[in-house]
Amino acid sequence: MLSVQFIRENTDRVKGDILRRNSSAPIDFILQLDDRRRALLGEVEALRAQRNTVSKEIGAAKEKAHREARIAEMRAVGDRIDTLDAQLRALESELQANLSEIPNILDPNVPLGPDESGNVEIEVSGEAPRFDFQPRPHWEIGAILDGIDFERGVKMSGSRFYLLKGQVARLQRALIQFYLNEHTADGFTECYLPNMLSEASLFASGQLPKFYDNLYRDAEEDFYFIPTAEVAFVNFYRDEIIPAGMLPQRFVAHTPCFRREKMSAGRDVRGIKRGHQFEKVEMFVYCEPGQSETELQNLVRRARSLPEKLGIRHRLLALCSGDIGFNAAKTYDIELWGPGQNEGHGDWLECSSVSNCLDFQARRANIRYRPAPDAPLRHPHMLNGSGLALPRSVIAVLENYQQEDGSVVVPEVLRPYMGTERLVPAGRS
Repeated sequence: MLSVQFIRENTDRVKGDILRRNSSAPIDFILQLDDRRRALLGEVEALRAQRNTVSKEIGAAKEKAHREARIAEMRAVGDRIDTLDAQLRALESELQANLSEIPNILDPNVPLGPDESGNVEIEVSGEAPRFDFQPRPHWEIGAILDGIDFERGVKMSGSRFYLLKGQVARLQRALIQFYLNEHTADGFTECYLPNMLSEASLFASGQLPKFYDNLYRDAEEDFYFIPTAEVAFVNFYRDEIIPAGMLPQRFVAHTPCFRREKMSAGRDVRGIKRGHQFEKVEMFVYCEPGQSETELQNLVRRARSLPEKLGIRHRLLALCSGDIGFNAAKTYDIELWGPGQNEGHGDWLECSSVSNCLDFQARRANIRYRPAPDAPLRHPHMLNGSGLALPRSVIAVLENYQQEDGSVVVPEVLRPYMGTERLVPAGRS
């Protein structure tokens, strides 16, 4: 959340960044609300000062009539203060509600663009595999391996649900374990997180109120099913002060993720590329403001190291102003090459977004830290990055390592987790 003070001092920048996002927000109305709040606050403080002064006079007054008149006068002042306090609470509530709808500022280096078409390709790494046959999409490979069952997933739950089994289920588990081990070896602390969170947690992370329609909710208990581990990590220190010397802190977790996917209706309807439930390994960092750009590049490096070790071609994108997320000031995407996509012509599969959110979420979550034992409190910066998302990692492995006979070679780094060098067609030993 942006503070009113920041908006007031940087009005042109905030308005300009909102326009760059192809969005809108009531900045002038917010400033008007703040003007009214300040005026009310000034009146209340003046009345309280008057009451304090007169209270001393009443205590020293010797004449009863004068004392009683002043007491009656102060009752009226007290009633006026109560009325203004109620108006002030309502005004502050309205102000906070409007502030919660304002997206983060943009890093000056974010490229300008209307939507995902304006994202900038920074680098492509690795070679695309060459096939002596027409590469199959993952849903065909999954059928040959008897490892992806769409009919039973739909029967159990509905559209955009599927079943992984046998070799393909084990492949996903192997990828998750490989990712977690890689991150923890680099100093990230692994966490097991709740998969259901409170409304306050979703507000603090920035999912509420803006993305209410894309969340799954248990209305009876007022729990929200986790859309990403980022939400839980934001709330790790909610309403707390992090002691001096505790930053940076780096976390990683594997969780399921639940999303309604209303914003992507009609897209990627075949296969397992997009669903209401999927798995993801998420990295998260708390750090001091001066460290966040370095931590961002570290997260990008970590995310890119995984497809490099898997031997899968991938590319790095800088997201443009029209495609960047509500909470983020700067975001990079990592995409894996899927040779079976687009009818065998190949296409890119987004598997990671790495974002620097500055102190935007820390303000919403009321998280502060001390740079030194006697230093004033500050808000830490928060960063998040997928490391990596499933099932697109599964798709990439199946499609890049597929063989003409329908088998799939297991990438060397996954073989200790899989216990085999190859996934074989159903019925073949």
